[in-house]
Amino acid sequence: MDKARSVLKDEFARLRTGRASAGLLEGIKVDYYGTSTPVNQLATINIPEPRLIVIQPWDISQIGAIEKAILSSDLGITPTNDGKVIRISIPQLTEERRKELVKVARKYAEECRVAIRNVRRDANERLKKLEKDKLISQDELKKAQQEIQKITDEEIEGINNLLEAKEREIMEV
Repeated sequence: MDKARSVLKDEFARLRTGRASAGLLEGIKVDYYGTSTPVNQLATINIPEPRLIVIQPWDISQIGAIEKAILSSDLGITPTNDGKVIRISIPQLTEERRKELVKVARKYAEECRVAIRNVRRDANERLKKLEKDKLISQDELKKAQQEIQKITDEEIEGINNLLEAKEREIMEV
């Protein structure tokens, strides 16, 4: 369940909210001498202003490859370079785009909830098997199932809180 929540946090970090974040570049890979390498392993990423990302490659010869990888990503942002650093200006989001992003965030949250419910189901099935094999009593089974339900409810509440915070962040102008 914790893994599902951490995956959700990673997905939320990659959602563009109109505010600069190094998490936006997480999934972008650059062809570095034949090896697919994440941008954050090829350059220093700074956020000097709320709407600006500055990427300073350690190997200046890779500036074009990094720029090309950002352009071909599905972020919808255009980098500019001055020969030494790449600057990415994050434009304001339109109201329509904000609503689309909220829908995407809700979809991610629902997928996470489903994953947590699957973990709950698997745990309950294991408990029922233990009870069937006479390794635990019926009372222990009920108590364990209640504990699993309590943990599940807490995890889903945590996901709902994360989603609410992300929706506020997306809709913030």
